[in-house]
Amino acid sequence: MIAYVDGKLAYKDPAQAILDVGGLGYEIRISLATYAKLPAEEEKIKLYTYQHIKEDGQTLYGFLDPNEKALFMQLISVSGIGPGTGIVMVSSMSVGEIRQAIVSEDVRAIQSIKGVGPKTAQRVILELKDKFRKDELLAKAGIDTVPLAKAHNTSRSEALAALVMLGFARAAAEKSLDQIQRKHGNDLTVEELIKFALKSG
Repeated sequence: MIAYVDGKLAYKDPAQAILDVGGLGYEIRISLATYAKLPAEEEKIKLYTYQHIKEDGQTLYGFLDPNEKALFMQLISVSGIGPGTGIVMVSSMSVGEIRQAIVSEDVRAIQSIKGVGPKTAQRVILELKDKFRKDELLAKAGIDTVPLAKAHNTSRSEALAALVMLGFARAAAEKSLDQIQRKHGNDLTVEELIKFALKSG
């Protein structure tokens, strides 16, 4: 998987950017938030990417802010939300607004996003509210959750992707990672998470 692309910005528009990396042009779908922060063409930038592979092609989705990528990854983990809808969601509202809408169970705000129906909005809230509330409680307790949450989310999502590639069913892998993090804490490395999961599996 392509985790990030670091190169020269050859082209940009509100929906995509093309990064030139050693003469090779990477076409990357971007959010409006990322587009708003892009530098001028010909400048060097780094986009954190998610590579989506389907039978009829591959698409790269890119984000300037790793927190935006982390939120996008959490959104597309919800059944019924593909990367196309995920990118629309992070383009429609800021990371903070989406998190707040989920935590406060504001179905109407989530449903107002193009392509998100009432059932999908409720599913997003149901599946993500507890994770986001936990982050908020840590922040109120004075614990800096941005690097913590980022490392935790990144390690967890990387471990989950690895376990699925190793043949685990996604639901079983998620359950296993939940148990490991309850028992051993959230600051385990990707390698530790995978090792624990393989032993418990």
